[in-house]
Amino acid sequence: MASTSTDTANRPKLGPSPFSVPADLPKLPEVPGTDPTRCVLDSFRISIAKTIADALEPLTIEQVYQGVDYGKKGEDFTVALPRFRLPGKVDELAKKVLDKFQPDDWIESVTHDRAFLHFKCRTTTLNRLILDQIHALTYDTESKKPEYGSNDLGEGKRVIIEYSSPNIAKSFHVGHLRSTIIGAFLANLYKACGWDVLSLNYLGDWGTQFGLIAVGFEKYGSQQALEENAIKHLLEIYVKVNADAEKDPKVREDAAAWFKRMEDGDEEALKNWRVWRELSIKKYEEEYARLNIHFDEYTGESKVGAQTMDAALKKLQEMGLIEEDNGALRVNLEKYKLGKAVVRKRDGTSIYLTRDIGGAIERYEKYKFDKMIYVVASQQDLHLAQFFKVLELMGYDWAKNLEHVNYGLVLGMSTRKGTVVFLDQIIREAASVMHDQMRKNEEKYSAIEDPEQTALEIGITGVKIQDMAAKRINNYTFNWDRMLSFEGDTGPYLQYAHVRLSSIERKNPELLPLPAPSQLNLATLVEPQAREIVFLLGTYPDVVKTALKTHEPSGIVTFAFRLSHAISSAWETVIVKGEQDREKAKARMALYLSARDVLGAALRLLSIKPLERM
Repeated sequence: MASTSTDTANRPKLGPSPFSVPADLPKLPEVPGTDPTRCVLDSFRISIAKTIADALEPLTIEQVYQGVDYGKKGEDFTVALPRFRLPGKVDELAKKVLDKFQPDDWIESVTHDRAFLHFKCRTTTLNRLILDQIHALTYDTESKKPEYGSNDLGEGKRVIIEYSSPNIAKSFHVGHLRSTIIGAFLANLYKACGWDVLSLNYLGDWGTQFGLIAVGFEKYGSQQALEENAIKHLLEIYVKVNADAEKDPKVREDAAAWFKRMEDGDEEALKNWRVWRELSIKKYEEEYARLNIHFDEYTGESKVGAQTMDAALKKLQEMGLIEEDNGALRVNLEKYKLGKAVVRKRDGTSIYLTRDIGGAIERYEKYKFDKMIYVVASQQDLHLAQFFKVLELMGYDWAKNLEHVNYGLVLGMSTRKGTVVFLDQIIREAASVMHDQMRKNEEKYSAIEDPEQTALEIGITGVKIQDMAAKRINNYTFNWDRMLSFEGDTGPYLQYAHVRLSSIERKNPELLPLPAPSQLNLATLVEPQAREIVFLLGTYPDVVKTALKTHEPSGIVTFAFRLSHAISSAWETVIVKGEQDREKAKARMALYLSARDVLGAALRLLSIKPLERM
């Protein structure tokens, strides 16, 4: 079992940043909400804000700072003047700024284009500070872990993230894959932003289907098959007993009676169920470990206390929110356009809405969270909305801190032969296709320590990137050829980019050991391709902050692709091997190694292991 503790292991408190802005640069004022020691582009933005505020009274630096945006292709930063609603024509306002502007070590030029001012950062300062900051926050941190891109926005706050949540006795279906991948990303993201994170797997381990399985187990069960692969065997039983129930209605009656015994705490009825639950969790833990995903706690519908649910129903009744319908109890939410929500079935057994309500109440009592996120498919939008609304009507102040992060469907997901899909089949197949690809290059293949494991990681990267590449609400069609291709925007392409960057040290041993960037002549990085990489690397801390606002992994994936494309465009011109000027070769190597470190950080945030060889 995974640990259930909420100790400080989940609270990666950031120590002081080992990077500071050099004293030889023009001094800048402090702006609340910025931290140049963790995102040095903040300093360039403050300098731009100061330039505009000095020229256009009564604007303050803080006001202007909010309006300094990243520029489009070819521009570093852009400010739209109309947003400040100042009296006078835009052209006159722009002229005031241009007349007063003095180039310095932060900003080298400003140009006026219609309603916009475009600012260009001083390239030598950009090179020096960004590469220096990446190096310091990757190798010199108090935590001894890479911290570039991290921040302390959530310091002192706790978030519970419930995700994956498969049903026991049903195989880990690909439908749960999206919740697992997106949830693991959110857990990593919140940790990177200083939150204390508790990853929760709320298993579907209760309900009438267990009555069915219990009835089926008496007829079809085998202890040996159960111990070999509990999930697979219980599923086989479930399929057979369902077929029986189609022919004979008595099977369902027996199943309902059995589940009622479980709900009433009949030890005989619960004995087998406990074994099935433990064996299933063990099997799931193996599947998650393969996906590079770990949970702090495995809980489930069965863990919600009957007293909590009864107390919640009693409270709803006392508040006059419950209406009876043929023996079933419902909460009428029609005035909120949320229909009627059933909270107890006719036979008196609980339903999963009641269990969700009870579970949320118990979690708040136990963990006093600041936020709780449910990563659940958009098909459940109504259920989650009803659930949150009922808690709000019950007067729980913390109900406003519950959030549903939803996502669309995976369409057409099956193995290449077209059979129904369980996740381990998909992953095994992806790994075997990758393994065949790798074998084609005998020389590289022989240099890999564990080719099977490497093939598995590339296959998993393909699955994950295909899932996270577009906005999560979109449905997507599972496409084998695209997913496992090294061409275009795919997972294998990102791993290839990381491997290629990792090979630079192996291929240029004469330049090692490489001093820290602060000891190198970075002014030699003059190519536009080099500058584009440096600037992109500098934006990564902001990319992380934006992802925290949107809960979209696609923002990080897009960044990883943009960076990989920029690196790919630079290989021919910004060369290391074959460069005669050693100073220049070392500066370029430092640039590529910084790119490797940041691309690696982005992949790890997406729960992907960056590879060194493939």
